[in-house]
Amino acid sequence: MDRLFFGVGAVLGAVAVAAGAFGSHVLEARLEPERLATFELAARYQMYHALALLAAAWAADRWPGGGTTAAGWLFIVGALIFCGTVYALSLGSPRWFGAITPIGGVSFIAGWLLLAWAAKGSS
Repeated sequence: MDRLFFGVGAVLGAVAVAAGAFGSHVLEARLEPERLATFELAARYQMYHALALLAAAWAADRWPGGGTTAAGWLFIVGALIFCGTVYALSLGSPRWFGAITPIGGVSFIAGWLLLAWAAKGSS
C-alpha cells in the first residue's frame, strides 16, 4: 500500500499544481471572482490531501495495518469526490453537485482521524 499511496499522492500533487496554474493563467479572465476562488479552494484541498496521502504511505510502511490503509483510501475518495465536485461547481455544473461534496469532506476528516488512531495504536 505504501508505494500505491505514495504514487497516487505524487500524481494528485502534480495535478493540483497544474490545476492551480490553469486557474491563475486561463480561468482568471474567464470566471467570476467567486467561482475562481472556489476553483482555487479545490486545488488547495487537493494539494493538502496529496501530502496527506504521502503521510499515509509513510505511516503504512511504519505502522502497517487497517487504519493506515483505510486512511489512504479515504484520502483518495475524498480527493475525487470533494475536489472533483468543487472543481465542477466552479466551472458551472448543476448545483446539485454541491449535495455530493460533503461526502468527500467527511472522507477527509475520517482519513485524518484514522491516521491519528493508527499512530496511537502503534505506540
